[in-house]
Amino acid sequence: MADRNETLVTEFVLTGLTDHPELQVPLFLVFLVIYLITMLGNLGLIALTWKDAHLHTPMYFFLCSLAFADACTSSSVTPKMLVDFLVHNHLISTFNCMAQFYFFGSSATTECFLLAVMAYDRYVAICHPLLYPIMMPNTLCLRLIGISYVIGLMHSMVHVSFVFRLTFCRSNLIQYFYCEILQLFKISCTDPTINILLVFIFSAFIQVFTFMTVIVSYTRVLFAILKKKSEGGRSKAFSTCSAHLLSVSLFYGTLFFMYVRPGSGPADNQDTMYSLFYTIIIPLLNPFIYSLRNKEVTGALRRIIKK
Repeated sequence: MADRNETLVTEFVLTGLTDHPELQVPLFLVFLVIYLITMLGNLGLIALTWKDAHLHTPMYFFLCSLAFADACTSSSVTPKMLVDFLVHNHLISTFNCMAQFYFFGSSATTECFLLAVMAYDRYVAICHPLLYPIMMPNTLCLRLIGISYVIGLMHSMVHVSFVFRLTFCRSNLIQYFYCEILQLFKISCTDPTINILLVFIFSAFIQVFTFMTVIVSYTRVLFAILKKKSEGGRSKAFSTCSAHLLSVSLFYGTLFFMYVRPGSGPADNQDTMYSLFYTIIIPLLNPFIYSLRNKEVTGALRRIIKK
């Protein structure tokens, strides 16, 4: 048997966003404000939909589910990052590291499928408006939401299970601001080739499948919009879909560059910016992208304020 005197790692150290002490407090304040606005926007959208009966439709059920996934994504990363800005000890236990990745990965995967389901919902609403109540009843809507979350939870469980086959003995330093799975592979003493292949295959399949669903749905929607004779009808349809397309472009663009592009993995500044974007900025933007130009949401907000 080979001599194994190396000490196995039981906790990791996150390097964070910066090692400049003078930037810690300003960054803490910036990201604290971002996190509070993110929670207010996403949970506020959920509360508004719950409170106003006019918003009890499949589209807003999907929006609420997306808002909840965004809140979970931000909450899985930001609180730990905020604490690390204020303390010198950036330690995180192996269990907490796996838990952080699990909840982040589950939320990100769920969001992929929710965006695809939302695209299909817009396709049915615009291309088959008379059949919409039959093709997209509330029961089917809730099933699709449930399936999206179950797939998200199962997908992350696969990767976390395979991470436990790895041993960490060379270093416990993660050059990142959260427990990102590709960075764990870099400090593993065990060959992580199988893990890397699994991440690539699952990420590519999920992103391609859900993104193609979005593309096909919106291609059909575009042709349906162009056939509309009413200028008002075209304007309303474009307004409804433009917010979703913007959110899809931001989300899939950053995920693709992180997990599918060839050679993904090195923890350089570019990858850190991609991670910041989809873990913190996208959850901040989504509730405002979907609500600021949405007359039904703004109308519901006015009714709540008047009451």
